[in-house]
Amino acid sequence: MSFRPNRLMHLADWLLLVVAFVWGTSYGVVKHALAFYPVLGLLALRFALAFVLLSPALRSLRGVSRKTLGGALLMGALLLAIFLCEAFGLAFTRASNAAFLVSLCVVFTPMVEWALLRRKPVRVEWVAVAISLAGAWLLTGGLHALNGGDALILLAALLRGFSVCVTKRVMHDGALDPLAVTAVQAGCVASGSAVLALIFAPAQWQPLPSLAAHFSFWGCVLWLVLGATLFAFFVQNYAVRRSSPTRVALLMGSEPAFGALFACVWLGERLDAAAWIGGALIVAASLLATVQFKRADAATLAEAANA
Repeated sequence: MSFRPNRLMHLADWLLLVVAFVWGTSYGVVKHALAFYPVLGLLALRFALAFVLLSPALRSLRGVSRKTLGGALLMGALLLAIFLCEAFGLAFTRASNAAFLVSLCVVFTPMVEWALLRRKPVRVEWVAVAISLAGAWLLTGGLHALNGGDALILLAALLRGFSVCVTKRVMHDGALDPLAVTAVQAGCVASGSAVLALIFAPAQWQPLPSLAAHFSFWGCVLWLVLGATLFAFFVQNYAVRRSSPTRVALLMGSEPAFGALFACVWLGERLDAAAWIGGALIVAASLLATVQFKRADAATLAEAANA
């Protein structure tokens, strides 16, 4: 009997935590980059560079059915919608509201998975969801009066839940290479952002900052392309094939905690005791999900060995 599938799943768990850290740092990095370049232009630049780097992987899509390719394009469209909702939502709401509402993806995902994939979350998953939600509340200072920006962030959180479940369905049979899917997603976001800018916001197209005078901007772009896009989306597409959407969402739910820690270290922001407790609860919820599933995996392997 081989333990390789089980080990791959555990490796995927740890990689998802690394992605949560990378995406947690991306808030501060994007905030810095937006001081030099507008939203749609930055999205188009970031994902166009990622698409160019990943374009050789598109060769693996030859012979893929139209239905499967359509699923990959749907994943790209969902990602475009998520980034647009988050980017423009942040312009009209408080940062604490946005952080809390985005974390509601952890709550939405089990419901979407139940409705879309017909998998009912187990009790420990609901417990982990509740712990993560309480942690996000403490970390961000709770939820204040809702406005239009909040509605966009809330929609982004819901779309994140749909995106993970759609990824699970599309990637389930293993017909698609995760790198190729990441390339398709990058192409969708880059082209969508460019078209929207050309039609609705021509002012978003500005000359790119020079490398010599704006080295920090291009350093941010490099981190966003290599870390927060190429690495992060490849890992998510790879891991969701070997796990459940709810489990992926719980592990990724540690993103706000990593983001707060990064803000303290890099941006010099300060957190009160309640925020630190909230961050600890979010991390605890992610660890609870991981440990619980490891126990379930061990039990499954034991039953197979005794069969």
